[in-house]
Amino acid sequence: MDLLDRYLQAVKKHLPWQRQDDIIAELKANLESQLEDKEAELGRPLTALEADEWIKQLGSPIQVAAAYQPQRYLIGPAIFPTYWYVLRLATLWCTVIYSIVSAVQIFSGGIANGNEVLEAVLRLPGALITTVAWVTLIFAVIEYGITHSQTKWVPMVPPAVAWSPGNLPSFVKDPVTGKKPRSFAQAVAEAVVEFFLLVWLLLIPGHPWVLLGPGALYLQGSPFQLGPVFMQFFWCVVALSVFQLGWRCLDLARGTWQNPRQAQKNVMQVVGLIPLVLLLTVPNHAAVVLKHPALDQVRYGVTLNTINQGIYRVALIIFVIALIQTIVDFVKLGISAYRKRVGAI
Repeated sequence: MDLLDRYLQAVKKHLPWQRQDDIIAELKANLESQLEDKEAELGRPLTALEADEWIKQLGSPIQVAAAYQPQRYLIGPAIFPTYWYVLRLATLWCTVIYSIVSAVQIFSGGIANGNEVLEAVLRLPGALITTVAWVTLIFAVIEYGITHSQTKWVPMVPPAVAWSPGNLPSFVKDPVTGKKPRSFAQAVAEAVVEFFLLVWLLLIPGHPWVLLGPGALYLQGSPFQLGPVFMQFFWCVVALSVFQLGWRCLDLARGTWQNPRQAQKNVMQVVGLIPLVLLLTVPNHAAVVLKHPALDQVRYGVTLNTINQGIYRVALIIFVIALIQTIVDFVKLGISAYRKRVGAI
């Protein structure tokens, strides 16, 4: 039954990591037995409406999963699913609001610098810790009230989640193992494409038209030219391309091209921040300079400053996005490693 599979999939998300599979297997066998008894009693399969009503009577996925949660020191199983839901929501909105406020503060002062961005990033963990502490304190008080009350409390359901079997997400059957593995031809094709991309990059200094097209002619007649930092940026990108191509070729030579490349991805994410750091830390944000500063400073000085500020802000936005994505990926990697370690115990 598709509805039952969707229901069990929703329940599994709220179960303890180390016992998810065992609990779901037991729960599935029990519910399938109940379903067979109901259909045997009726002498026919359940209709869609009857199946929906039966699933609804079982309780929301959070309520069912709460019965399998271990007792915790501050937050008990009855309200822990709600606590976890609210905690994730609060930390998400804290990150979003903090990022927006910090960006407004940084750019409202005119010229921003890398130190202000770094300080804002370093203050984020403190804001998150404060948010987590307040949410935990509130739910600890609620837990204290529950344990010292004579009233029977049922597992709480987050108010934002309207429980209805029809709202269950579609069933996804093993998305990881179901993915088609990379073939040897695909791995070789990726290496070949990266090789030609490297060749294309190496042609740019002597033949800028391969990157700029007709814009290369405009650049030659322009009073502006790229500053020395762009050559440093360029060779960093080339070094990253060589590093990634060499890693891919090593995988092909060792026969490990089918293995997940999560480590390679994480390393490339971190190293890939280096070229952006170069653009952000150039003195006076002088990414673009005048060919003849003594003659053209008065005429083109304002335009030059606007261009450099635009380049700096774009690089800053890209850096912040890349940094956040890198942090998120490392957090996911840590959670995945923890789940595997706990599951092996």
